[in-house]
Amino acid sequence: MSSTIAEPPVKIEARPEGFTAKDYKGKVHPDWCPGCGDFSVLSTLQTALSELGLAPHKVAIVSGIGCSSNLPGYMNTYGMHTLHGRSLPVATGLKFANHELTVVCTGGDGDGYGIGVGHLIHAMRRNMDLTYIVMDNQIYGLTTGQVSPTSRLGMKTKSTPHGSVENPINPIPMAINGGATYVARGFSGKQKHLIELIKGGILHKGFAIIDVFSPCVTYNKDNTYPWFNQRVKMLDEKNHDVTDFHKALDEGYKWGEEIPIGLFWKRTDLPALHALEPILDEGGPLATRPLGLNADQGKSLIKELL
Repeated sequence: MSSTIAEPPVKIEARPEGFTAKDYKGKVHPDWCPGCGDFSVLSTLQTALSELGLAPHKVAIVSGIGCSSNLPGYMNTYGMHTLHGRSLPVATGLKFANHELTVVCTGGDGDGYGIGVGHLIHAMRRNMDLTYIVMDNQIYGLTTGQVSPTSRLGMKTKSTPHGSVENPINPIPMAINGGATYVARGFSGKQKHLIELIKGGILHKGFAIIDVFSPCVTYNKDNTYPWFNQRVKMLDEKNHDVTDFHKALDEGYKWGEEIPIGLFWKRTDLPALHALEPILDEGGPLATRPLGLNADQGKSLIKELL
């Protein structure tokens, strides 16, 4: 497990004129395929952070493994590129160590809904104060085009040349039933809409998951930009009640000629997990408190660990 940021981001407090998206751009240029939806997600996240006025050094981006999971390396914030499916437990530890940080997880459908789905369920039920952005392209892109947990039934891929025989995961009802307190879906082709969803997720005090349709232009020839453009419908335009549990589930199950995007479900009556830990109310973040060990004890502990 290694950091994707070679050096800490510059500590710039809120400026009188505010931040711009450029303040969050890293030194490394993304190497995604031209046209990949992840470019849009990266841009919308940078814009959302700037509009919220969050200083780069007060934000940490944590990812797993996959094309989309390279995202922390393209940001001028703190960042960690962790293990496949393991971004949420790492982010949980990070949030407990410094609960004043804004912690955002990024990954793909294989990373989050495949190998990492067990961690996802527990992060949701614990209501960790994290924002999880899943770039859902219905394919394993990094490993060159195999079927993923969200690939449609019958989809032909490198690993399913005769069509997938597995039913796909539907992340929206799963998240609503799993305990997430902010459940949304966006589309990388509608940036302004996605910016507002991300801002809402970051401001939400609890577990926020945003499933983003992020087309893979190289390996997924089914779920393309034109395919989504004809089908996605904004929940905002339907006067959807985000506090209606059953209505949220009904909208989440819709898939076909109409696919809803927007905020499906939100509840604010459950406290985030870190707010229930009394020790975190005493003396600020654990990461900034005195260690409580003298020099000899510190050396002995390090020697034992090594």
